[in-house]
Amino acid sequence: MQNIQFYKSVIDAPGCISNGWNLIKPNYWMYFGMGVLAVLSPLIISCIPCLNIVLVGPLSAVLSAGIYYVLLRDMRGEPVEFAMMFKGFENLVPLLIVGVIQAIPSMIFQVLQWVLDLGRIAAQIARGVRGDGNFYQNDETAIAITAGLIAISIVVAVFILLFSIAWAITFEFAIPLVIEHKMAPIEAIKLSAKAGWGNFGGLLFLMLLEVLMVIAGVFAACIGFLFVIPLVFAARAFAYRQVFPLLNQTFQTVPPPDGVR
Repeated sequence: MQNIQFYKSVIDAPGCISNGWNLIKPNYWMYFGMGVLAVLSPLIISCIPCLNIVLVGPLSAVLSAGIYYVLLRDMRGEPVEFAMMFKGFENLVPLLIVGVIQAIPSMIFQVLQWVLDLGRIAAQIARGVRGDGNFYQNDETAIAITAGLIAISIVVAVFILLFSIAWAITFEFAIPLVIEHKMAPIEAIKLSAKAGWGNFGGLLFLMLLEVLMVIAGVFAACIGFLFVIPLVFAARAFAYRQVFPLLNQTFQTVPPPDGVR
């Protein structure tokens, strides 16, 4: 296991976005093409029944790793080009493992959704066979059932949101660690979890800013979010570098904190 140190509570979310934009601005359209490919490829595969549940996560991990590879090179002032995006395939197996593990909750939710959909269809068929077309009556029982279902839906939605945030923080640095340090997948996930939760506040703020940027992009021109994707990747790359700095770094970052792991 590599002894890779990380800093705690160092992420400057607005600084990550500002530095990220300054980094990608000279080669914006190259990064735009990378971002579109990284996002649209999994979306296309997600339209394929059954295959989407096992392919989307791993493919996203491999393509994202390639973008991080290019961004980290760019930060060091090294030459970059579009073809380098496919460097992730040189670490295919570790990235696939990280992608599969990261996608496990999505797989479970997808299966549960299928089960619920099948149950709903079966209930509708059963009511049709019984001729019970007025299952929901406008009475106190129906109102109580509806209110209960709404309450359950809200609780489930809140749980999924909180779990998604926690899961994202846990895996935030796993892919960059694999692509930069050639770490084993489980070790990368463990280190990512420690570093991610050690920078919980900064990561949460960065995620919030990214969501606001994506929403602004959607409102701008529906597909405007595609133009924000390169900046999201760049901001996350800077967050990674603030937490796992290089000794010879030349870009602006937050000064080291009091404690190091």
